[in-house]
Amino acid sequence: MTLAAAEDKLQSIRSAFPKEGLFAEKDWLLSPDPFPIEKRFLGELDQLGHRLFVFQRACNQLYQLSVKGKQPAWVARYLDAGKPPKLIEFSRRREIRDDLPRVIRPDLILTENGYIIAEIDSVPGGIGLTSWLDQTYSGFDKEIIGDTNGMLDGFHSVLPNGGDIVISLEAATYRPEMEWIAARLKDRHRDLEWQVVAAENYEPQDNRAVYRFFELFDLPNIPNIDNTLRANAEGRITITPPMKPYLEEKMWFALFWMQPLREFWRRELGEKYFIKLQEVIPYSWLLDPTPLPQHAVIPRLEIHDWREAAKLSQKDRDLLLKVSGFSPLGWGSRGIALGADLPHAEWEQRIEHALETFEQSPTILQRFHKGHLFEHRYWDPESGELKTMKGRVRLCPYFFVEQDRVKLRGALATIVPADKKFLHGMRDAILAPSQVSDKA
Repeated sequence: MTLAAAEDKLQSIRSAFPKEGLFAEKDWLLSPDPFPIEKRFLGELDQLGHRLFVFQRACNQLYQLSVKGKQPAWVARYLDAGKPPKLIEFSRRREIRDDLPRVIRPDLILTENGYIIAEIDSVPGGIGLTSWLDQTYSGFDKEIIGDTNGMLDGFHSVLPNGGDIVISLEAATYRPEMEWIAARLKDRHRDLEWQVVAAENYEPQDNRAVYRFFELFDLPNIPNIDNTLRANAEGRITITPPMKPYLEEKMWFALFWMQPLREFWRRELGEKYFIKLQEVIPYSWLLDPTPLPQHAVIPRLEIHDWREAAKLSQKDRDLLLKVSGFSPLGWGSRGIALGADLPHAEWEQRIEHALETFEQSPTILQRFHKGHLFEHRYWDPESGELKTMKGRVRLCPYFFVEQDRVKLRGALATIVPADKKFLHGMRDAILAPSQVSDKA
């Protein structure tokens, strides 16, 4: 693509930008190019969606079996740590026993040898943004993953008869993109109604479907939540993602690697899926301060006590500390620290804090996998020039569970400068849709 053609394309993209915006008070770097993905990798992504659906179904099953005493009791004890008793009780209701998230978005870090799953987001942002990017770039480029309407079709499958997209103040950044997607759905299905409403004053309407766009730690800030929970329990409304805080914990990756649960995972996932997920789920540990017997060690670290981890050298600290889930620090990059980047005293302090607060807010430790470097063009608004960034990529494929079929409907690429360790959206990141390419 010539420079003039790239500039014309960028101008067309800017012209297509919604007047109301897509992210409140956030912007990003525009690129004339979608992010290229090999056909072989696309096939792997298609398969990953179903594997993650089966994994989440197994997580749901493991928790419930633990509650019933048919799997170790400590599984439910870990997953319930720090949760309000009322919410724990609700999450165990028979009426929602089999409910699972209808949108599955893993955060994939593209590495030199493939990819790893940093985490799985059950309340993902970017649905409207990715839909707009796919729609806009499809006007210029072929083979955009999801094509023009893939994300719209996927979200329509979540609320097929219309519904309420309920967003809290905590998640207000994403309100414009959800209003955009609700408006597009109304344009296509004029006999149905999708509306974006504030969680803080929401009153449920009978026979209405609800898409929950708020984190469960935020419930104390939602005054009428009891009415919504009651309507869900009585079957008057449906809520997705379900009100199950145990499903939204990052500690599932640590539970996946625990030796006492290995046979459960093998049985529920099947041998093939179990092995495939071992290849892409980073090894993780729960920072449980419970003392070990004298002869035991923490696997792969070969230490007897977590306080020994505080003494690891900087070279051995390629480890991420992550708040597990039920916390304002549990999303974005707010609750993450990389050991290798911290002074020794701060690393030691963070380990100690994680151990002290484990019962209220569990923390996991996870192997850090460095992203591979890619080159991608972008428009530099300061110089007014087209430049090339050498950066690392977080790929977010959006899978929708549609009548027990899991479909890949779009894939958002976030390309951040090479010196950034945490690959989250930021002002100096490129956001682009993904495209199938033989040249990737």
